[in-house]
Amino acid sequence: MKSGLFYSQEALENFLKPFGIWAPVMFVVLQFVQVIIPIVPGGISCLGGILVFGPVMGLIYNYIGICLGSIAAFLISKKFGNTVIQYLFKPKLREKYHRWADDRRFGVFFTVMIFFPIAPDDFLCYLAGTTKMSLAKFTTIILIGKPLPIAIYSFGLELIFHYIVTLFNR
Repeated sequence: MKSGLFYSQEALENFLKPFGIWAPVMFVVLQFVQVIIPIVPGGISCLGGILVFGPVMGLIYNYIGICLGSIAAFLISKKFGNTVIQYLFKPKLREKYHRWADDRRFGVFFTVMIFFPIAPDDFLCYLAGTTKMSLAKFTTIILIGKPLPIAIYSFGLELIFHYIVTLFNR
């Protein structure tokens, strides 16, 4: 995005400021959208939540938006199948993981990958929608599996961000 909304704390704060008490809702919507339309790595927007709303509320808002977006991605893929995956994701990523969709152990694979902060979560949510996995099972995995990677992204990137800022302020 040209505005730097997902890349700049200042741009995110400026975007959210006019919403006043509704700023957290707008941020959750942004997190929701960034899962549905994966244009930036989720970790970057997670950092924004922590920087703008603080560690506790930022983590909560990140979690709500990402979980809702993940469930929506699953449902979109349930309805539209591989067509949406082909449209949104590069062939290399599709080829790397698509064979797992047909494996009877996909549920185990998906669960393990959701707990890893470096997994392509958005893609995996869409991929899960093309399998026989139920919405209830998917939702349970997401709700239980997302807090740890979101916390790792959020706080890990915050540490890196503050380290870089201190380097430039010396």
